[in-house]
Amino acid sequence: MIKEKSCGAIVYAFIDEKLKFLLIKNVNGRHWSFPKGHVESGETEIETALRETKEETGLYVDLDSRFRETVSYTIGSNVEKDVVYFIAKANLDNNEVVLQKEEVSKYGWFEFEGAMDVLTFDNDRRILKSAKKYLKNV
Repeated sequence: MIKEKSCGAIVYAFIDEKLKFLLIKNVNGRHWSFPKGHVESGETEIETALRETKEETGLYVDLDSRFRETVSYTIGSNVEKDVVYFIAKANLDNNEVVLQKEEVSKYGWFEFEGAMDVLTFDNDRRILKSAKKYLKNV
């Protein structure tokens, strides 16, 4: 069994005074999820999450490492994948989304319920619920 590890971020912002979450649509899998990608040699989880968020969305974010959640799943019959997510706030005052066209086809800012409807996988919905609960208590 091959083991893979990726890291990413649940990116949020306050837009028109409403809490919204950034979702991206993957070009290959055509699924809606959060920015994430493989850990490169010598990188920490946080470095990977920041780099992948910047690469896929063009956004610089303030990452909060106190929120750290992991999802695990199997790809096909021979790849076990762990994805570590942190929560990250985007400041949109001087920062705009610029997609990495090779990997991301679309993006959207969604309020919680809308994001829950759009997310493709149950693991991502579980992580979003945890993120919302975390933000409520910060």
